[in-house]
Amino acid sequence: LFNRKNKTIRSVLMTKSVLRLLEENRNTIKSLNGNGDAMSKENEDADDNNNIGQILEKVLSTTKYSDKRARNLDLDDFLVLLSAFHEAGIHFSV
Repeated sequence: LFNRKNKTIRSVLMTKSVLRLLEENRNTIKSLNGNGDAMSKENEDADDNNNIGQILEKVLSTTKYSDKRARNLDLDDFLVLLSAFHEAGIHFSV
């Protein structure tokens, strides 16, 4: 989001490298949770049928940030987006 500020949020997140990273993070979180609490298990069961691209599309469309550019977002917008990703089970790391 910060390297390519003139591209839309959707186009930055839908690159192969970002999708691969998010999928690896998702698998790591699932394996760490193992038999975690009931709420995380519900989210996993609901998201198991969706690939990471479909989950990203859903989050971006519900938050209406799909067509926005990173340079036009302020800190509150980024926090709303990050919160929506965490609720959907998408976690970022480096």
